[in-house]
Amino acid sequence: MNGAKLRARLQAGEAITMFTPHHSSSGMAARLVELGADSVFLDCEHGTWSFEDVRETAQIVRSVNGAAIVRPHSHERPLIIRYLNAGADGIMVPMVDTAQQAQAIVDTVRYALPSDYEKRLVISMVETVQAVDNLEEMLAVDGIDVFFIGPGDLSQDMGFPPAPPFGEPRPAVVMEKVAVAIEKIRAAGKIAGTLATADELPHWLEKGVQFFYMHSDPFLRLGMNGIKKTLCR
Repeated sequence: MNGAKLRARLQAGEAITMFTPHHSSSGMAARLVELGADSVFLDCEHGTWSFEDVRETAQIVRSVNGAAIVRPHSHERPLIIRYLNAGADGIMVPMVDTAQQAQAIVDTVRYALPSDYEKRLVISMVETVQAVDNLEEMLAVDGIDVFFIGPGDLSQDMGFPPAPPFGEPRPAVVMEKVAVAIEKIRAAGKIAGTLATADELPHWLEKGVQFFYMHSDPFLRLGMNGIKKTLCR
């Protein structure tokens, strides 16, 4: 499983990317890796990926030297176990607010894979003000590889829309809260991750973020807009 390869790179200080294909498509997922993505995001919280889709896509993504990271829709123990047994290289669990929840996720991964849990990457999502406030206790949990700040859900938790209009920045107060979370994670010697646009990437890289989740749609939008602009001349 390529989750262990991602962990080794992160521990060596490298920055890695995770792109979302947005659609249940093993071909698109593999193509993203072929074009340079380190891993792909199989979003089973908002997306339509089935267990069989996960199994097939993870195999195909590994065949081109990438990794498939799955986000389940909840902390539900049997759900996490099934995705891991279907072949996910990593598990990215949403809405983790307490150290107890983080520990339960680690325990579930180790129960599901008693002999090779170290081959999978474990990512805990920080998406609420409560989670940011509880980070010190959560960071003490052994077995979480990446603490990922989700700025969209954090924005909603703080009373803002999940995403700003295309090309515009998030509210400054949200960005400040993300920065506080990253500082806490880095101070504890842990790996920080977040969603970033191409424009935001240098800023968060300088702040010490190593795990970057990126949407493929903005790249398509910019490319399409460029073509439309050319054709309208």
